[in-house]
Amino acid sequence: MVTIRLSRYGRKNSPFYRVVAVDSHKKRDGAFLEVLGFWNPVKGDKEIKKANFDAWVAKGAQVSATVKKLFLK
Repeated sequence: MVTIRLSRYGRKNSPFYRVVAVDSHKKRDGAFLEVLGFWNPVKGDKEIKKANFDAWVAKGAQVSATVKKLFLK
């Protein structure tokens, strides 16, 4: 099953997240299928590619609760 969730990057105390489509059995920062956007909670920046996001959801990908909140804002 494919899941759309966050993958953590950045330094200690300075997180940066990528919104990725990934197999649900992979690790949090493991191999992913596609990068759909990013979220920087320190600066408040976010960008999610709506067309790619909608395409994965149409294929049956499950969206995590945190990504769902980010997408709706």
